Parts: sequence; C-alpha cells; structure tokens
Amino acid sequence: MTKFVLLNSLGALGTLFLVLAAIAIVAISIFAGFIICKKISNGKIGDANAVAEKIISDATAEAKTVKKEAILQAKEEDLRIRGELDQELKTRRGEIQKNEQRVLQREEVVVKKEASLDVKNEALDVEKGTLRQKNAEADKVREKLTNAHDKIVEELEKVSNMSKEEAKHLLISEIEETARHDAAKLVREIERNAKEEADKKAKNIVSLAIQKCATDHSSEITVTVVPLPNDELKGRIIGREGRNIRALESATGIDLIIDDTPEVVILSGFDPIRREVARLTLEKLISDGRIHPARIEEIVNKSKKEVEQTIKEAGEAAMFDVGIFGLHPEIIKLLGKLKYRTSYGQNVLKHSLEVAYLAGAMAAELDVDVNLAKRAGLLHDIGKAVDYEIEGTHIQIGGDLAKKYKESKSVINAIMAHHGDVEPETIEAVLVMAADGISGARPGARRETLDNYVKRLQKLEEIANEFKGVDKSFAISAGREVRVMVKPENVNDEATILLAKDIAKKIESELDYPGQIKVNVIREFRSTELAK
Repeated sequence: MTKFVLLNSLGALGTLFLVLAAIAIVAISIFAGFIICKKISNGKIGDANAVAEKIISDATAEAKTVKKEAILQAKEEDLRIRGELDQELKTRRGEIQKNEQRVLQREEVVVKKEASLDVKNEALDVEKGTLRQKNAEADKVREKLTNAHDKIVEELEKVSNMSKEEAKHLLISEIEETARHDAAKLVREIERNAKEEADKKAKNIVSLAIQKCATDHSSEITVTVVPLPNDELKGRIIGREGRNIRALESATGIDLIIDDTPEVVILSGFDPIRREVARLTLEKLISDGRIHPARIEEIVNKSKKEVEQTIKEAGEAAMFDVGIFGLHPEIIKLLGKLKYRTSYGQNVLKHSLEVAYLAGAMAAELDVDVNLAKRAGLLHDIGKAVDYEIEGTHIQIGGDLAKKYKESKSVINAIMAHHGDVEPETIEAVLVMAADGISGARPGARRETLDNYVKRLQKLEEIANEFKGVDKSFAISAGREVRVMVKPENVNDEATILLAKDIAKKIESELDYPGQIKVNVIREFRSTELAK
C-alpha cells in the first residue's frame, strides 16, 4: 500500500509539473510579446498587437495541447503502476496462503507427536513399575543363592576336609598348569608364524648380501715353509758352527727348523710379521747366494722396510676397497697387519673385508647407515693385529684402540658387541654381528683342531643331558645341531618347546662357537605288545 500511495503521489506531481510548464510557456510568450511591443514604433502598434495576439493564441493552444498530453501520460503511468501493484498483491497473497498451509501441517505433526509421547510415557511408567518388581524379585533370588552357596561351601569343606583357602590354592595351581599349557601352545604358534615371516625376510636380506659379496670361498692358511733349490743350501744357511742360522734367528726373532725334509726350511714363530720378514730374508739370501752374518743383517733391515710398506699398502687398499675414508694412519697400519694374521686358518684381513661388504649390503637393504656398517665391519677385528703383544681379548683391545684413535661411539659399540660381550646399541652393530657369523660359519672358511672340535661336541651333549626329563642327546652335523631325546612319560608335547629354549639359552651362555647351533628336542611315545 505504501508503494501504491507513493506512486500516486509521483503521478500527481508529474501532472502539476506539466501544468506549471504550460503556464511558464504562456508567461514567456507574454513577456516576449511585451518586449516586441516595446521595440515596435508607435506607427506599428496595430500590427504588433495583431502579432502579439497571434502569438498568445498560439501559445495558449500549445499549452492546452501539452497539458492534455501530460494528463494522458499521467493516466497511463497510473494505470501501469496500478497493474503492477495488483500483480504483486496477488503474488504476496499466494505466498501467505502457502505459509499458512505449512504452519497448519506442522501444527498437526506436533499434535500427533505430543500424543505419541504421551503414550510412550505411559508405557515407560508401566515398564518402570515392572522393573522395580523384577529387581525386588532378583534381590530375593540373589539372597537365596548366597545362602545356598555358603551352605554348599560348608558342605564341600566337610566332605573334602579342605578349607576355603586350601581349595583356592589348589584351584590356582590347576589354573596355572592349564595356563602354562595354553601359553606353551600360544608360544609355539607365535614362534612358528614369526619364524616363517622372519626367515623369509632374513634369508632374502642375507642372500642378497652374500650375492653382492664375491669373496674367495676357500680358506687361507699362513704358510711358513720356504722351499730350497737343493739340499746343499741347508749347510750354507746353517754356516760354520751355526753362525749364519744364529745370526738369522737373532735378527728376525724366528726359529729356523732344518731337518731331513728334502729341499725345505720351516720357519717357526708366534709373530706373523716377523715370520714374514724371515721368509723374505731367506728367499733373498737364497737368490743372492751370499749368506753371512753381515749380509743377513742388511737383508733383514731391507725386508723389514719392505714388509712395513706392504702393511701400509694393504691397509690403504682395504680402506679404498670398502670405500671408507678418514681413518687414522695408525689404524690403517693395524689393518695392514691383519694381512699376516689368521684365525682358525682364515685370513683376518680378508675376513674383515668380507664382514664389511656383508654388513654394508644388509644395511642398504634395511635402509640404515651403510658407511657406518662398513666402517664397523672393517674394524671389528682390529684388536687381532696386536693381541699377541697386549694382554686381553681382541674385543677389548679393539675397543681401546678405537677409543684411542677417536672412532665414533657407534663403531666402538659394534666392535665390543660383535661377539655378544656387550649389548648392541645400534642396528649397524647387530648387522656386524650377523655378518661376522656369516663370514666365519660358511663352509670352508675356518678350521679348528680336532681336540677343540671333540671337546665342543662333548660339551654340547653334556649341557643337554643336564636337564630333567632328557633321556639322551647327540651332537650331529659337525656340531651345528644337537638332537635331544626326552622321556615321554616325564615331558609332554608343550614342555618340549620350553625345554628347547632352556637348552639353547644355556648353550649360548656357556659355549663359544661360530655361527649358530640348532637344538632339536624329540618326544617319541612307543607302545609295544607281543603276539603269542
């Protein structure tokens, strides 16, 4: 309505404006006529009056025409505005009606929900009453059951001659036995699954590492035998009254054994480097032909310098082969000394290189520090270079040397932990342990004396026989496996799992051995009957 009134006011103002415009035109025309009349001379007043009257009549006619047109336009505008307002009113009325219908529908829904809630509340009240009644009945039944339980406990105590606490302890012991039985089953299942998964991953990593490490498969034994062109040289090596052999032994610190073996001189000495100096010296003396104390001393000095240079070159070559740089010069010399050191017939420098390659390959597969694994693998046996000069195990000596020459804590820990003397603190230390075991345990890598071998087998069987329920045991597969036969009446199937674990732990704590030993516990039950 406000819009309608506003539009009507605008139409009236338009009409008024047109009327005022017409009046203004008339006034202008009159003013123009007046001016014209002023300018016309007195002689032409009559003509001027005529012209003025004509102008006034024309202006009046034009004003009427403009007024009519303005009135018509105002009426048309008024009709148009009225039509728009009517249409808008119709639309508003339709929307209002729709809103009213929606409100009515919602009111109906609310009324229905209120009625439904009233019904539900009545049902809940009924259910609450029922629950109260059932709770009361349940309390009564619970009280009766408690009384009955107490009476049954009293009767059971009388019949079994056991108190409640004694029965409880008996029940707990039975539950413990059952739990141990179930735990053994669960352990066996978990171990089986874990072993299958771990074996797959470990075999994959180890096989890749071994494939990448193309070292010689056969073991190397340091030879201390010097061949001679003929047996006549034995006399010249001994010299008059043994002066040549004494001079050679004094200068090198090595014993020369010259016996009836044809065309052979044997060098005997604990220090492998001295033995190498003696070998080079003897070969040069034989090649030169001049064998006397002064010449021997000269050749020994030259041989020492040659061996020192060889040691340095061997250490540098090992460092470059592995791809490790920044080692202390003394560490490099110690690495070179390992070229003349053997362990169970295996050359220690080649073993260290092999461990470095294996550890680096496995570290790459596991995405850990490859350089650290290689460095620790190369230096893990560095103590063996001087273990015949310094008291202590090669592990302790190696750790002290690594500390002295500013190696990192991770490298020191890997050296100290590669035989399990201390706990490994990094994954790289564990990889060095594994690589050392692989390198030492592969077929043909090492040899050991018959006495040590027999003693280790006997000790394996003794450890297994110490456990309760073991009937007999056999060390087989060259000491790589111990097969334990148990008495079936004393040990059940689940207990064999725990027995195998206990035997393996004791072997680990009491024996030193390369690689790993498999403990195989066998329980066999036989029933025999004679047909007569």
